[in-house]
Amino acid sequence: MHRLLAILFRLFVLLVLLSGIARAGAGNDYPLILVHGFMGWGREELLGFKYWGGFGDLQETLNQAGYRSYTGVVGPFASNWDRACELYAYIKGGTVDYGQVHATAHGHARYGRHFAGLYPAWGTPEGHGSVRKVHLIGHSQGGQTVRVLTALLAQGDAAERAATRDGSLSPLFQGGHDGVRSVTTLASPHDGTSLAAGLDNLLPQVRAGLLGFAALAGIEPDQLPYDFKLDQWGLRRAANESFTAYLDRVERSPIWQSHDISAWDLSPDGARELNQRFAAQPQVYYFSWSTAATQSIWPSGHQIPLPSMLPQFWPSALFIGAYSRDLPGQVRIDRSWWENDGLVNTRSMAGPTLGSSDRILPYREPPEAGAWNDHGVLAGWDHMDIVGIGTLRDLRPWYLRLARTLTALPP
Repeated sequence: MHRLLAILFRLFVLLVLLSGIARAGAGNDYPLILVHGFMGWGREELLGFKYWGGFGDLQETLNQAGYRSYTGVVGPFASNWDRACELYAYIKGGTVDYGQVHATAHGHARYGRHFAGLYPAWGTPEGHGSVRKVHLIGHSQGGQTVRVLTALLAQGDAAERAATRDGSLSPLFQGGHDGVRSVTTLASPHDGTSLAAGLDNLLPQVRAGLLGFAALAGIEPDQLPYDFKLDQWGLRRAANESFTAYLDRVERSPIWQSHDISAWDLSPDGARELNQRFAAQPQVYYFSWSTAATQSIWPSGHQIPLPSMLPQFWPSALFIGAYSRDLPGQVRIDRSWWENDGLVNTRSMAGPTLGSSDRILPYREPPEAGAWNDHGVLAGWDHMDIVGIGTLRDLRPWYLRLARTLTALPP
């Protein structure tokens, strides 16, 4: 009897050990790709002042902890379609192809810059019938961008396939590519921001925001090393052109009246159109975090900035915190839109709802693929706190926890 009990105990211990090994091997080692938002910049711009970390470096924090991480760079004012095309080429390598149909419809060049590629092995077979994937992490408009890229990889684009029969069709528009394991969005305007409800509201914020970032980085505005990356529109910065002259030229361009620009995609009406077209994919995990840095005042219920909010965002926070509209054919904006983080309405961040059939669920373990796993609101965090700019918070532990969550997903 004692011998039988000893054998059973050993079998139990062996099963426990085997189950632990199975759990340890159930994760993945896919790279994390950080994608900036509206007005964002690359690692070589702004004299090393990082979009992801400010005077710190969140990408290198992740890399040093063993999480392979890269920073994607896309047009800071481009539409999400154009940004998705740029991000695809930036990760995979090659020349940006905006699509024959798309470029013709919007009147800009079909091809853009050429990139060596952050991860050229992306999408290639890795055995067991799977391919090498990535985790996409988008802040602000970057969240919209990575949604569009993920949907295009899976579904392609029927119009581009039908019109491009000369063998030049980009793989991005073919569809059938399973290259994304997860999408994480941070303070993203899935339903748009009321700040972009009119062009007159957004353009002053562009100038104020860029000059504000220059001030944070300690850079003279006229010497700001910043690239709008609007080559497809013929708006490349000229040699020896000051930043303010470049900014003036971009602001005067007719592209701002186009629907193929960030101003449209960031508006509630443009976001609704985007949501109708690009849905969550069933095999991808979606995660969202929201931010809020305003408080309600009595008796109006309007939202005003918390003292901790970056002063550069106070005018836009006050505008969003009191703006309403109810016009035929346009998205209705009511008091539920007033809470914000300085640039984006908090109710817009959990996931797409306008024109969308996507499901949004409170986060729980295990997360569900094909639906938005919403982590809720980070109260007291303004729009740039979550990427480490203008904050005293140490975000390194927060990003390491995020990386652990993503790499624990089944491959």
